[in-house]
Amino acid sequence: MPKQSVTFNHVRELGLALAEVEEGTMYGSPALKLGGRLLACMAVHKSAEPESLAVRTDFETREALLAEEPGTYYVTHHYVNHPIVLVRLSRIKKDQLRDLLRSAWRFVTAHNKRTRPRGSRPATRS
Repeated sequence: MPKQSVTFNHVRELGLALAEVEEGTMYGSPALKLGGRLLACMAVHKSAEPESLAVRTDFETREALLAEEPGTYYVTHHYVNHPIVLVRLSRIKKDQLRDLLRSAWRFVTAHNKRTRPRGSRPATRS
């Protein structure tokens, strides 16, 4: 039985299971955000392969992913200076995607804490 490709519906399901993650868009593309900051979105830049997901990550983690699984993870010149890794949805397994989104959640959460003005509080859901 052939492996079924992961879709953005799977990304959405896994991402929305994480605390405070919301659906949105980025440049007209479906996205997941945390506190208004990008967590993951379908890559829309012309340098990205079709059906690729852009996921926030730190540069060290990105390098490790690229070294471990270059068939699944990649980066193009457009994204090289941004804390993002591109993911071929046709190659990633759901458990890998879950781990990657959790890692992105931790990255964005840590970034939000570092950049939040003193005395401000994170947004809460009503």
